[in-house]
Order: sequence, then structure tokens, then C-alpha cells
Amino acid sequence: MGQTLTEKILDDHLAEGEIETGEEIGIDIDQVLTQDTTGTFVWLQFEALGLDEVQTELAAQYCDHQTYQFDFKNTAYFSRPGNGICHNVHKENFAAPGKTLLGSDSHTPTPGGLGQLAIGAGGIDISVAMGGGAYYIEMPEVVEVRLEGELGEWATAKDVILHLLQELSVKGGVGKVLEYTGPGVETLSVPERTTITNMGTELGATSSIFPTDERTEEWLSQFDREEEYVELSPDEDAEYADRITVDLSEIEPLIACPSMPDNVVPVREVAGTDVEQVIIGSCTNGAYEDVLPAAKMLEGRTTDRKTEMIVAPGSKQASEMLAREGWTAEMMAAGVNFSEATCGACIGIGHVPASDSVSLRTFNRNFEGRSGIEDDNVYLCSPEVATAAAIAGEIVDPRDLADELGDLEDPGFEMADKYSPGMGEDDPDLIAPDEAVDDELIKGPNIGDVPLRDPLGAELSGPALLKMADNITTDHI
Repeated sequence: MGQTLTEKILDDHLAEGEIETGEEIGIDIDQVLTQDTTGTFVWLQFEALGLDEVQTELAAQYCDHQTYQFDFKNTAYFSRPGNGICHNVHKENFAAPGKTLLGSDSHTPTPGGLGQLAIGAGGIDISVAMGGGAYYIEMPEVVEVRLEGELGEWATAKDVILHLLQELSVKGGVGKVLEYTGPGVETLSVPERTTITNMGTELGATSSIFPTDERTEEWLSQFDREEEYVELSPDEDAEYADRITVDLSEIEPLIACPSMPDNVVPVREVAGTDVEQVIIGSCTNGAYEDVLPAAKMLEGRTTDRKTEMIVAPGSKQASEMLAREGWTAEMMAAGVNFSEATCGACIGIGHVPASDSVSLRTFNRNFEGRSGIEDDNVYLCSPEVATAAAIAGEIVDPRDLADELGDLEDPGFEMADKYSPGMGEDDPDLIAPDEAVDDELIKGPNIGDVPLRDPLGAELSGPALLKMADNITTDHI
């Protein structure tokens, strides 16, 4: 019996156990990433291990959530505040086919779009992995998502993952790795694929992954990383736990209504709803290729006077590309405001919508209150749907707006010929371990050492401190 792509990568990294669904396995981790909200505990726990240097091939600390400053120590790459969202910067600089990645953020599976098996985990798991230990997990089911056909006009990768959320719900991927296959794969670029793998998290999936191909090699070469390309695919006789088939040609513009990512309907069902705010960005749709369609749609136009439009690129690299090509100035002239390349509005830090107003966002989550105000009404959609709303001042299917205006064309999905200089080792805001300016560890007044206690016994008992209803998210907690 052949192996799935997921099984192949796990087999290559197997430290303990057998690749059988439901069995506990230990896997070796090649790369780790942390960010400034969860990273504090990761590094404190790593410090408690008594090690001076990380043992994985690569470790990277990103400052993108609260944009707090971290010090330089422990042989990890350091991405300064404002350099971009961890998933975007890591994808551009370090993500590699066939490697394993463990990250202290739920959207760590993003680089599955270029063939990396990436999993989000808790802080102690990251610390142990950095110390050279294996990561233990119950072997998930591997589900095939077979893509057929090709996306039609105004349909996007964001609509593909919204379609899956509509069909499967936010619990549909629990305990599973979603492995994308089929002839439709080659029609999608790496940025489109990573939009899909990013929001596999909203399905509850352990991870999501695509095979590699010429599109993968092309994308890596745009960052001068073509030597990292590895051809990866499942065996022809691989057996999957289940199969889901998606005909890309049948995908239409979709939108997730408040306040869950799986509350998905066709855009036309909510057309005419007034929109006060539109934001394009996040780790889901913050790449240069995500913002470019919006820029093209706005050529020769302005946003509606009652609708605020904000663009928050996912990385400084994306911001730089847009500025070099003149798109930033053109979009600003059309009424767009630009924000720093951070998680920002996605986690309710900045650009909080007005009370009881409608905000369309190209983000991955719209949980109640996540935007920073309790009575929010956040919708999730593609950059094309968001831009159409900014032009019209209301939710509108871009196909219908194109018919109404007569001169609005589908911008399509266009890859850059070559990314701007200032990446990787040449990026002043991405500091390599051997370039650390200061290795003295300075802790703020609210940060202390991790208390070391005796190991827990085999059984624990005590009163329940919190009992919750169904559909409670971490944002509610």
C-alpha cells in the first residue's frame, strides 16, 4: 500500500511509534516559530530547560501581535516589530517543502501550501522541540481533498476554503490532515494555496498540505530559494481515510456572515447590506498577490464616501512591492488608508469598527467581539468582494458590480516576476542569530522565571473551575 504525502513526511521524521491512525507518534521537528503573545512563555520554558541554544535546524521569533520588543538570545532569528506577520514572513524566508514546522500560533499550517507539514501547538511543546525533543501527537486521519476544474471569473482561493467551511463546518477537520490533490492543484499558485491551508485551522484541522510542483519551484525562485525545492507527492495507490471532491469551476463568490467562519452564504444572498468598513490583509490574504487585485479594481475609481477602506499587508515585503510599483500611491488617492504589517485589526488592536456597524474583512476569523468591540458585525470574504463593497458602499457580488459599471474587469491572480531586494539575510528587520546586537537577556517587571515543581501524579482530582456551553471560542474565554 502506498503512502499519502503526509505519511511520507511523518515517516521521514518519525522518532517513536508507528504511522497508524489513532496511535501516538513522536516526530522530529525541523523548524519552530513563535510570536510575541505566546512566545514569552515559550522562551521562559526553554530557559527553564537549562539550554543556551536551540537544537532545531531553525527557530524564529516574530513580533507581530502586540509588537512588543524581544531581546536577542538562544540562536533564534528575530523579526522586528512591523516586519510582518509570522506566517507571511516565515513563508517568504524559511518555509521549505518536506520540512516539519511547529509553531505557537493556530495558523502555523499556512506553509502547507508549499509542501511543508506545519502544526500549531502549545508553548511547552515548542520549548521541548527547540530543546531537541520530539513532538508527540495522535496520528491524525489523512483526508484527500481532490480539486478538479479551474476557478472561474471573480472566484478565488478564499472562496474555495469558505466553500469547505460551508460544507464541513468549523468541526469538520478535527483530528485530520487535509491533503489536497487532483488536477485543480496546478491551477493554483502558492499564495492561493496558502490562503487555503491557512484557514484549514478554521475547519479544526491538525494541518493542511499541498503537493509540490512547478508552481512551488517558481515561487521559491522568486525569493532566490529555488535550491530548497523538493518534489513531493502522494503515491498513486495511497489510501485516505476519506475523500472530498471540489469542482473549482462551480465555486462562486462567498462570504462568511457574523459571527462564525462557517456561517457561509453566496455574496448575493446578503447583497445590499450597508458597509462602514473594509479591511484587506492578515495572514490569510495579506500577500502582495492578494492586495494587487484590489489595487487594479480601484484604478480610476474612489471608495464610497461612507465606507472606510484599509489595507494592512501581511509583510513589509508586500508593502515594499506595492510601493515600488506605484500601487500604494494610487490606492491612497482612491481613498485607501494603509496600516503597518502586523496582526493588528485581526485581534482587535487598531481599526476597531464602530458599534453595531458592518465590517468586511479578508481575515480568517469573525468570532463575536474579536474585532475589539462586543457588538460587531464582521464578515469574511475575498479581497475582490471586499473591494467591490468599498466601491459600492454595500455588499455586492463583484460580478454584479462589473455588470453595473460596465468597465470593471476581473483582475485575476497575478504573480510578481521577482520580489524586491531586502529579503532574508539582507533584510535589516530580520536578524540572524550571528547578527544579534545584544545577547544580554533583559526581562520586564512582569516577567518571572518558570516555577519548577514536582512531576504530576498519574491521576488528578479537584473541583471544576469553568464549565462552558457549545461553540465557545478562545476569544470568548
